[in-house]
Amino acid sequence: MATLPLAAKQAEAAATAKHSHEKAHNTSRGISSKKGSRGDSLTIVIKLGTSSICDEVTHFPLLSTLSLIIETILKLKALGHRVVLVTSGAIGVGLRRMNLASKPKELAQIQAVAAVGQGRLMSLYDDLFSQFNQPIAQILLTKNDLADRTQYLNACNTLNALLDMGVVPIVNENDTISVSEIRFGDNDTLSAITAGMIHADYLFLMTDVDCLYTDNPRTNPDAKPVLVVDDIAALKEKVSVASAGSSLGTGGMVTKLIAAELATAAGVTTVITRGSTPQRIFQIISQPIQRGGRASPKPASSTSSASGPEAGTATGAAESAIPLHTRFIAKDNPMVDRKWWILHGLHTAGTIYIDRGAYKTITKATQKSSLFAAGIVNCKGTFVAQQSVRVVYRPRDFIKKDEQGIALEEIDPNEPEEIEVGKGLVNYASHEILRIMGCHSSQISERLGYADAECVIHRENLTRTKLTKP
Repeated sequence: MATLPLAAKQAEAAATAKHSHEKAHNTSRGISSKKGSRGDSLTIVIKLGTSSICDEVTHFPLLSTLSLIIETILKLKALGHRVVLVTSGAIGVGLRRMNLASKPKELAQIQAVAAVGQGRLMSLYDDLFSQFNQPIAQILLTKNDLADRTQYLNACNTLNALLDMGVVPIVNENDTISVSEIRFGDNDTLSAITAGMIHADYLFLMTDVDCLYTDNPRTNPDAKPVLVVDDIAALKEKVSVASAGSSLGTGGMVTKLIAAELATAAGVTTVITRGSTPQRIFQIISQPIQRGGRASPKPASSTSSASGPEAGTATGAAESAIPLHTRFIAKDNPMVDRKWWILHGLHTAGTIYIDRGAYKTITKATQKSSLFAAGIVNCKGTFVAQQSVRVVYRPRDFIKKDEQGIALEEIDPNEPEEIEVGKGLVNYASHEILRIMGCHSSQISERLGYADAECVIHRENLTRTKLTKP
């Protein structure tokens, strides 16, 4: 098997040491302490959407909102917190500069407008932060930048170095060169990945509504606020988040749920709140961070979405000391850095399909198992060793049938055709897997003439997204 070059090993060792130190620091503070009120240092990521930066019609920058955001960031820093700003708005600012009424349809034109707007956007931030002598740094990322492990670790180290130097990193997707295959999809997703990279305590998704609602509050007056979420999968089945983002932005509430899912998996408490009132952040972080579904402090009359998305009325929430917001509780056992990178940082180059036995073994919550060639039934896509692939189980392919092809087992109509078990780094290329699938590890050398590894995906390189109880 190929080994990491010296530079990659050094980068990984440095990042591991840094992350271990931060993890120990977080543990020593305790997740139930009132961090904000005691002055303990928090790492906070604030994501600003286009609707918080530019007017949707005129495309003029919303200076009042931006000024409040910057004042909030500076006050957070004065309290000893580390803050990263993830910003949208390059296209909106570019449209204003080019005197265009609406976003172009062609990709090349959109990227050109983004190129014009990105410099103007950073100039705007620099002007505002400079009023307080606060240095900032621009970081432009694409998913392709993080697919390489060394580049990923370098990005983590750079972000942490900037924070240690007292700089406010301003992160945006590199819209000028991004294509659909390497895009994060939306800056909500980018902010979640950024939060995971620096092991943030909080991710704030600033939007144009107070919180997540059971339906679109603009069209449904009966929509109720969702205050605490500890099961995002259950929430998706009970609330409507079909409304799109603004005409300038690419997101909406759907992308915020995706971001919350990514961030909470990395142990980051995620909050949706209104961008025009960023001062709410101080009240929100004054509450204890809660994890793993334990009850989190919330306004009177509200209920956790674990038992349903119902929540108290906006009036009842306003009467509470805590401003209206939606808090997504971080997972009790967040993924370690490397596995989180495999799951969310890498582009998947293909798919491996497994049989029922491999599915039961890999998804068993009480054990960790590698994926062996014997459990593989098919392979799609073209990839080489050490690339990321999806591991998928198709339950209906393994239903017992009689000689006439009639199923002997009951088919659950609610069961999906495909179940994604996880993602992992393969030890063999796709053409090699097609030759060794279904065979025992001892037969790999006979089939290929060599054996680089006894398993196709080692358990340390396999991130499971599906777990079953024994």
